[in-house]
Amino acid sequence: MTNFETVKQNLEARGYTVRVFPAGEAAADYLDAAISGKSVGFGGSATLEALGLYERLGRRNKTVWHWKWEDPAAARREALATDVYLTSANALAETGELVNIDGTGNRAAATLYGHEKVFFVIGRNKLAPSYDGAVWRARNVAAPQRARQLGKKTPCAVTCDRCYDCKSPERICRGLAVLWGPMMGMEAEVLLVDEDLGL
Repeated sequence: MTNFETVKQNLEARGYTVRVFPAGEAAADYLDAAISGKSVGFGGSATLEALGLYERLGRRNKTVWHWKWEDPAAARREALATDVYLTSANALAETGELVNIDGTGNRAAATLYGHEKVFFVIGRNKLAPSYDGAVWRARNVAAPQRARQLGKKTPCAVTCDRCYDCKSPERICRGLAVLWGPMMGMEAEVLLVDEDLGL
């Protein structure tokens, strides 16, 4: 079992509410019970997809996700105005920094402003020992895997070994967002899951 104690303490010291779950199903159960009668936006996340949260939360909430809507651009805009936003992170430093890389900017923007509350659902595979390690993981592990998954024509998608800082028009890593703590006026909760989830 992963020892989340250090990262949990560091996140709490930064102002996050933190909960630890033995598996993704338990985290999904918690979110299903905690969110009711809200509008809920989703960031592009293999973690959220694996947990089936769009379908589960859609039973008692209005859910908005560009992966599920016919008009992705409209969904991205609408998700920015929801009560609650769900996402993951490309990496989480044990020192407490949350790191996300974004292509269109919707996910990064939504974690910075506009919601009553943001939930981050983070599997143990996203942990890095330090801030530098978390940025490295986001750029050299998560982004290349996602580029390959999307079938992008970028050097990282071909080799899936590291970021090449390319100038490809299909580059998906166009912005880096680092959270040192929850944004003022917006509650943030981190769900740490003792399971490999997402990229």
